Amino acid sequence: MEYYVDGKARTSGDGSEAMPFRTIQEAAIVAEPGDEVIVRPGIYREHVNPVCGGTQEKRIVYRSQKKGAAVITGAEPVKNWEQIKGTTVWQARVSNALFGDDNPFRTLVRGDWFIASMIAHTGEVYLNDKSLYEVTSLQEVKKPVKSKTSWDPDFSVYTWYAEQDGQKDETVIYANFHEYDPNRENVEINVRRHCFYPMAEGRGYITLSGFKIDKAATQWAPPTAYQEGMVGPHWSKGWIIEDCEISNSKCSGISLGKYLQPNNDNKWLKEKYKDGTQTERDCICQAQQEGWTKERIGSHIIRRCEIHDCGQTGIVGHLGGVFSVIEDNHIHHINNKQNLAGAEIGGIKMHAAIDCIYRRNHIHHCTRGMWLDWQAQGTRVTQNFFHDNTLPFDHLMCDEAMGARGEDIFIEVSHGPTLVDNNILLSDRSLKLCTQGVALVHNLIGGAFAAVGTGVDNGAKTKKSPRYTPYHVPHRTEIAGFMTILHGDMRFYNNIFIQQPVRPFLKKVEKEMEKNDWDDGNATVGTHPYDDYQTFEEWEKEFDGYCGMGAGPSDRYYIPLPVWTGGNVYVNGAKPCKIEQEYTRLKGKVAFSVEEKKGKYVIRTNLYDILGKDAAANLIDTGTLGMAFEPEERYENPDGTPITWDTDYFGNKRKMILPGPFADKKAAGCVLY
Repeated sequence: MEYYVDGKARTSGDGSEAMPFRTIQEAAIVAEPGDEVIVRPGIYREHVNPVCGGTQEKRIVYRSQKKGAAVITGAEPVKNWEQIKGTTVWQARVSNALFGDDNPFRTLVRGDWFIASMIAHTGEVYLNDKSLYEVTSLQEVKKPVKSKTSWDPDFSVYTWYAEQDGQKDETVIYANFHEYDPNRENVEINVRRHCFYPMAEGRGYITLSGFKIDKAATQWAPPTAYQEGMVGPHWSKGWIIEDCEISNSKCSGISLGKYLQPNNDNKWLKEKYKDGTQTERDCICQAQQEGWTKERIGSHIIRRCEIHDCGQTGIVGHLGGVFSVIEDNHIHHINNKQNLAGAEIGGIKMHAAIDCIYRRNHIHHCTRGMWLDWQAQGTRVTQNFFHDNTLPFDHLMCDEAMGARGEDIFIEVSHGPTLVDNNILLSDRSLKLCTQGVALVHNLIGGAFAAVGTGVDNGAKTKKSPRYTPYHVPHRTEIAGFMTILHGDMRFYNNIFIQQPVRPFLKKVEKEMEKNDWDDGNATVGTHPYDDYQTFEEWEKEFDGYCGMGAGPSDRYYIPLPVWTGGNVYVNGAKPCKIEQEYTRLKGKVAFSVEEKKGKYVIRTNLYDILGKDAAANLIDTGTLGMAFEPEERYENPDGTPITWDTDYFGNKRKMILPGPFADKKAAGCVLY
């Protein structure tokens, strides 16, 4: 059955084409498996809470009649601004009845791994769809100072502050709009916590298509909490979110995250006694006991969406996003205000991305592009374009409190197999690799590897504090075991490493962080951070003649695992690791740049003029890569079938096996995105 919604209708009807509902929620109350809800153009200021889910055979579809023309927003307009005499500061009073039981201008952003010294409320003030900067006093509104952390410091002087008038039960908002008259502009404030999000678990097989969704007062979403988003399936299976524009969530845009565990919800923050890593292990084990299985949870699709200007993450998830496909999305400008700080920040931040596929996404200008944390088992990152995901200003690199310097991909304390192939990674830092069990195949890498061999302990002051993280039965959620990170177990085949010019300050950071426990600040491109690792043959000799118990103490089970290499190319001074033998080092200077013209990104390079037949490489397949050590799982498709790298970044067939992500030498001038 088809239901129609038209917010411009004079009165609400029965949902027919002739007599549409006025709100999407009216349709969400009656829609059943197999139904389609068609939403006409307009602004829908509501939290849509689907009452029923669909089935695998009969989905429930919510579709904007015209792509991008139906807007679901968690904001409300404010037009009663009064100017404070002699200033560019304006004041507005809002009845607290507008917010119901959850006033975002009273609710602080808080949770595990959030830096509590950062004061922020879930409320927000927007000027023409751009969020202003919260400060902690009226004086700071009257005399704003440019933010030292923002990526857009010039706009950071557009500030706001809110206080409560208990006698009148009103929220009083002060904002400095500078040259703008807020009564003539589009000024809105966050009111609702969600925009399209079922409050009950298990509402699966819903399609959300073609909407613009923005402005919600979402809460911080760490893996040890009820992970909410402006949009999300809330612990269910089989959602499709497609062709949507999702922006301006206070914290996270889309959540594929965890359900509420009342006994273990931000337990680290609330009770202190168990460390966050321990409570996270508890979360995972509890979820398995309470029905976290492939049959019930995950297998979502997010495709062709534009996700931008969210405070914490574009997409977040823990446990609930397993077996999902995230493809053809444009994710950009995440956490650029830097008014939220801590871990759990990035364009995509996923824990337990088991058998997830991330392909053909364009991710840029995020504090961190993609963060795969714990249990990146069977995860594949392929055919993506990453750039400008390292902090843009030198002074930001000095601020340890911000918790990140940024890179295209961060893979942390996972046992693999994690596959990164046919990608273009051009930020100053391409990968942060405090992990093991990763294969990099046919990538173009223009940034450094950071944190190799470090960053896996828990940060105790004097005691040993290794992090034990789980690995799983292949292609399932069931836990097979827990283990610390030994490092190594890495594969590097047929990649091109290009040393781009290094910002002088990054070289300074590299020297200062040489012995840092979390991040070595490496700025030199190539596999050289693995200089001291062994080949498989060298590592295997550690076990020669070993006969088990009675042989005496040995470190053989605790040394770093071996590293495999082959067919890589090093350009402009990029450095291979010492154990690497079959590689090509190009002589001379290679010009390389990516240009943006009218939203299209094009490579300009003479690399393929210099790259001769000598750099031809071998065909790589699942058999070449072997198994990740701890889970004893191959680098293969989620259905267990093998992979052969006979196609490239564009999906073209490789007639001749060249290193890098392109099938032939015509890459220069091609549109990357």
